[in-house]
Amino acid sequence: MVSKEIIKINTVEEFTDLLHIPTIGHPLLNVYCLTGKESDFYIGKPVQLNLYSIALKEGCKGNTKYGWRNYDFSKGLMNFFAPGQIHSWNENSDRSIASGWVLTFHPDFIRKYPLGAKIRKYKFFSYETNEALHISDAERLMIEKLVENIYNECSRNIDEHSQDIIVSQIEVMLSYAERFYTRQFRTRHSVEAGILTRFEVILHEHFAEESNKLISASDIASQLSMSTSYLSDLLRNLTGMNTQQHIHLHLIEKAKNLLQTTNLSINEIAYMLGFEYPQYFNRLFKHKTGQTPLEFRNMN
Repeated sequence: MVSKEIIKINTVEEFTDLLHIPTIGHPLLNVYCLTGKESDFYIGKPVQLNLYSIALKEGCKGNTKYGWRNYDFSKGLMNFFAPGQIHSWNENSDRSIASGWVLTFHPDFIRKYPLGAKIRKYKFFSYETNEALHISDAERLMIEKLVENIYNECSRNIDEHSQDIIVSQIEVMLSYAERFYTRQFRTRHSVEAGILTRFEVILHEHFAEESNKLISASDIASQLSMSTSYLSDLLRNLTGMNTQQHIHLHLIEKAKNLLQTTNLSINEIAYMLGFEYPQYFNRLFKHKTGQTPLEFRNMN
């Protein structure tokens, strides 16, 4: 049974102490190669890691909970964790043959650099664990070379250039990860095409109903059991439009149909489509079509 008491980790030192793993001497960053001998003190307990963490793990038998979802780490996958996220291993986990590495750093480590603001654009930090990055052997070698560079830089005598060099290596790693995720969206076509079909069904069914409720990107992502960010990125790569753009496309089409085929007022149509305030509907319609709803009705 999983404990509901959340262990909060706010510093790199607390993280290394929790797992009983060696440090590389930097107070804001650590790189560790997994050996399967890490402390199991936190097994069965949810952990809130208020640090950035990038990990590649394989050979771990058992499930991990991440955002309260179960996921199997037996295959080699790469994951990205943003500060504040919650995850834990269950009591039956066997990490005796685990391998891989974990790079952990405090937000303060990159705060003064452009990456401190730019890191928010990497949406894979908000993906669920079942949306992990599947990397090829060649891609893995590229990433592991960067991790090795970071480790070697920290292992030397740290000077005024060390942090600049390490931050640049992290930024290159994230750029590669973004490229690899784009590749994954396209090469796993059969899986992603099935998601696209289910996505379209959800949208069609919603707009076929008289629900008087606006459907949101998070509503659809929840029905598809994936994170909002992953769904949006997947759709953008497959169709050129994100989730919100697809929703707006369907909404405008239904609005046009109601304007042409009914005598409902503009306000009534806005409420029927789920808008609490009709002016928001008018603004969106004009933005998407170049005409107000009334202008569209009069011309058609």
